[in-house]
Amino acid sequence: MIFPAIDIQNKRSVRLFKGDFNQEVVINSNPVDQATSYEKAGIKAIHVVDLDGAKAGKPVNYDTIVGIRQVFTGVMEVGGGIRDEATIQAYLEAGVNRIILGSVALKQADFTKRMLKTYGAERIVIGVDGIDGKVATEGWLEQSEVTMVELIREMITAGAIYFIVTDISRDGTMSGANETLLADLQRLFPEAVIIASGGIRHKEDIISLRAKGLTDCIVGKALYEGPLTLADVVALEEELC
Repeated sequence: MIFPAIDIQNKRSVRLFKGDFNQEVVINSNPVDQATSYEKAGIKAIHVVDLDGAKAGKPVNYDTIVGIRQVFTGVMEVGGGIRDEATIQAYLEAGVNRIILGSVALKQADFTKRMLKTYGAERIVIGVDGIDGKVATEGWLEQSEVTMVELIREMITAGAIYFIVTDISRDGTMSGANETLLADLQRLFPEAVIIASGGIRHKEDIISLRAKGLTDCIVGKALYEGPLTLADVVALEEELC
């Protein structure tokens, strides 16, 4: 699946440059309207992140995200500030399909494993963000020494299947995905679905990732600056089917 991204900060849809909260570009002042446009275009899946929540460690834009769910009928995954089971339950009860656990997967591994066991791998997705193959947390504000490989291996053992892998140094840069990193992880963990995130520019990047075994990806800035269109996303999804 191809997931257009809606990143929410101060109730607006924004794009950041390399995860820098101070380098934002406002995409849409109303994220619900943006989701409505995706629905009308025939988009089948979206990736929604509560950026304020990622910093705060708790949901900040919950009402906006619920509003998005009410207008978008496809697969919807949500991340950002999800640190406890009550939040997971609230999002699932609101109709969210997948919950992304990022920082807690590293910092609260036992909790994450318990959530995987409770809700299953189709509901709990692991977010693996970092630079130089090492995991970053807290909305990318903290850098750990744990490698992506180590974290993915541990979570696969706990039952995880889906991993959103973001090279922060590529995110929002329109410089192309880190295909070497992503392909290496997919080869190393063939039982997992590595979801490519960060740097995708145009449909050729998506086609190249698919040739390397990466069928799922997240797209953001490319949609707003023009190289990639919603029509491209719909057509590529139809080809995959």
